[in-house]
Amino acid sequence: MMSDALEKRFAWHGLDAEGRSKRGKIIASDALAARASLRREGMIVTALETLGAAPPPKAKAADVTVFTRQLAGLLRAGLPLAGALELLGGSAAGGGLPRIVRALAREITRGVPFSAALAQHPAAFGALYCQLVSVGEVAGALPTVLARLADDRERAASQRARLRAALTYPLMVLLLSLAITAGLLIGVVPTFKTIFDGFGAALPAPTRFVLALSNGVARVGVPVAVALGCAAVVAWNWMKRSPDARESADRVALHLPLAGKLLRALAVARWSRALGTLLSAGTPLSDAFDSLTHATGNRVFDRATVDIAARLRNGERLAAAMRASGCFPQDVVQPIAVAEESGSLDAMLLDLATLADRQVDERIGGFASLCEPIVIVVLGALVGGLVIAMYLPIIQLGNVV
Repeated sequence: MMSDALEKRFAWHGLDAEGRSKRGKIIASDALAARASLRREGMIVTALETLGAAPPPKAKAADVTVFTRQLAGLLRAGLPLAGALELLGGSAAGGGLPRIVRALAREITRGVPFSAALAQHPAAFGALYCQLVSVGEVAGALPTVLARLADDRERAASQRARLRAALTYPLMVLLLSLAITAGLLIGVVPTFKTIFDGFGAALPAPTRFVLALSNGVARVGVPVAVALGCAAVVAWNWMKRSPDARESADRVALHLPLAGKLLRALAVARWSRALGTLLSAGTPLSDAFDSLTHATGNRVFDRATVDIAARLRNGERLAAAMRASGCFPQDVVQPIAVAEESGSLDAMLLDLATLADRQVDERIGGFASLCEPIVIVVLGALVGGLVIAMYLPIIQLGNVV
């Protein structure tokens, strides 16, 4: 049974240090723990009521990374694991991570291995995290393993942030340009139409097209926008619930003109680093793949990982299995084939991960640099073309006069 299932919600009334009446809610394992926690905050509890079982705790990925870094530092300083967890569980504030850490401390005091306690919270600590911690426990190198995990998580978070920024900026600017164009079509172009009606002359083709577009946007723009928004929400929910839909979306993303190579390099970097880290920690190759199922964040690579693991169990070499999956480029497969022969697979995987990380950084920078002029050209073409189409009749009329 998961340890957080023992926690309950309590409603409390009490007095603070200055004698003022206070009330609130707290989550604790039992009433004694709730009273003790409130007492540490300087509260004198006058009434405590059980509200029922607490919902499962959730933790942000960034909070888990900070916890990993802090725990590695405390263990290196010589604190025992249970004491370090109790210290972190009491000092952390907000979110679900403090509850998870306190639950881990309770499990450790009961004699449960740390990796097994972490496995009770799969949403916060994935299979790769638990596997590396298990290896660190057996080897007596838990602080070193935790520090390496924190490094890898910080690196991955930094890459995700840069990639998100590189993809979000041009998308937001393009959406803004479309909104500006729609505003001009709805609010400004009809004014020009009134002026053009008094000319009594045939309008140029670009102007007629813009006027027709303005009329269409004014009539059906809002219903179309609402329909597209609803379709986007439905598609998003469908992708969240359907693994096949998410895999199809990931497959399409890997073949996008500009972002596809970047996403593939990012997945290769994560996959290579995760496998290299497991092997360098002493995990056998056949067992390492049990923890790689969700290492890349891309379902196409996750399915390839399952296929590679099956091929390895049938006696196939790693390089041949990777080549058969069709996900890995030849400049990654070939060095792995050489490393298998020389017995340096873990070092080669980490080197390939470092190289792939460098390629990701370069492609993110190149992608951002390329998107800026493209966005400027598109924005200029939309707004500039609209302005030219509106003023073209006036220019022609001035030439006639």
